[in-house]
Amino acid sequence: MRLVVCLCLLAGIALAACQPSGRESGEPLQTVDSVDLDRYLGRWFEIARYENRFERGCAGVTADYARREDGLISVTNTCYQDSLEGEIRTAEGRARVVDGSGNAKLEVSFFGPFWSDYWIIELDENYRWAVVSEPGGRFLWILAREPRMDADTLEARLAFLQDAGFDTSMLLFPEQWERAEDARH
Repeated sequence: MRLVVCLCLLAGIALAACQPSGRESGEPLQTVDSVDLDRYLGRWFEIARYENRFERGCAGVTADYARREDGLISVTNTCYQDSLEGEIRTAEGRARVVDGSGNAKLEVSFFGPFWSDYWIIELDENYRWAVVSEPGGRFLWILAREPRMDADTLEARLAFLQDAGFDTSMLLFPEQWERAEDARH
């Protein structure tokens, strides 16, 4: 049984590595210079994302970050399956800061000893929105403190991403709440 579990884990990792990149630039991906983690903690609403297997069919997606007693950051991702009226799905994880990154590079784990890159590549000076990816450009999220992002701010994020070599036509814009108070969780 343990062998089967290990083989399944390895297959999942291999599939994640094979996910096509949505970034065509050969330039190394840059992060913001620094992040004040205390300001970054709290709830973020997903405005847009690249499709990925672990969020397939998700609507009303949020990510909540909080400090843990062991120095790591707790990560709680919540979504509603297929619509805002769907069944709630929650994933609990943890994150750690990559040394020397100014807190702009984190590693996140939802699955045992396996860690994935979480790089903050653009961040509002008032921490109202953020853009997150990983070095290969396979994963991408536009996050905001409110469930909606005004059109000018969103257009500026899309222009930033295009300039960084991301294919913004691959972005999904999941159904989201009208107001933060409407979220059921």
